[in-house]
Amino acid sequence: MIPFSILDLSLIVRDSTAAAAFANSLDLARHAEALGFHRYWVAEHHAMPGIASAATAVLIGHLAAGTRSIRVGAGGIMLPNHAPLTVAEQFGTLESLFPGRIDLGLGRAPGSDQETMRALRRDPASADRFPQDVVELLHYFDEPVPGQRVRAVPGAGLDIPVWLLGSSLFSAQLAAHLGLPFAFASHFAPDQMEQAVTLYRQLFTPSPRLAQPYVMLGLNVIAADSDDAARMLFTSHQQQFVALRRGMPGQFPPPVASTEGLWSQMERAGVERALACAVVGGPETLRAGLARFIARHRPDELMLVGAIHDHAARLHSFSLAAAAHRQLADAG
Repeated sequence: MIPFSILDLSLIVRDSTAAAAFANSLDLARHAEALGFHRYWVAEHHAMPGIASAATAVLIGHLAAGTRSIRVGAGGIMLPNHAPLTVAEQFGTLESLFPGRIDLGLGRAPGSDQETMRALRRDPASADRFPQDVVELLHYFDEPVPGQRVRAVPGAGLDIPVWLLGSSLFSAQLAAHLGLPFAFASHFAPDQMEQAVTLYRQLFTPSPRLAQPYVMLGLNVIAADSDDAARMLFTSHQQQFVALRRGMPGQFPPPVASTEGLWSQMERAGVERALACAVVGGPETLRAGLARFIARHRPDELMLVGAIHDHAARLHSFSLAAAAHRQLADAG
């Protein structure tokens, strides 16, 4: 059975704080480790009232220090926001502190709106340099050569897995060209998933980092003891997407009993399309949905996203997902 991993948005729920979000993230990371999940990633977002993981490398250090064996990483760092040398030093530091446990996923989106992007001192043209910046960053993880003056200390010579993340054909082609593992953001932008995965596998060139293509797909998984309970939990994520589409992001909302009046017909269609890669339901629905998704898309790994308002319900959802994983593995 393919590995299951977790992408945590480090949610700041309504009327709560970032401190509480960090405590919940660490608790979930420990829970995931005990359940046998493979990786635990957090992602760079800025000026988002409902997401606490802006200082992504700092949070990764906190999570790695509070766990023992699970891989911890970025899904991802938005590289155009940073100098490649800075990212190499940060993740070289993390790998030196937690050897063999750190992943670095790279994206080229701003992770923010245009005004926030300017506040980050991001050059509007920086996304155009993304391929060159990735190559530069990979170079900093190589063994230094004699006379090399600019080097990552720590970072140089360390074996840190580097992933490319994306929701487009561009990222798929770049990952294939560089021989890197590829994670597709199908949990919120699934439109080009099948085409991107096919292109990546067809164009993949082996590299010293990776001998054959490796695809991880994002999948929203909201599980509860019944289908009705899971569908209600999912309304929090749906509300958040509506708010984002309206340009009014806020803290993560509690679920509602009915979505009647929540959105316009056009908004509903847009949200349902964005969140089309989702398995929402009780144990039987969950197991069947996971099996169908894996059989259809053949990922090498699944990255589960469980955006749930109540922390205890979120823990339970991932427990059910781990149980489904074991049952699928036993079924062979």
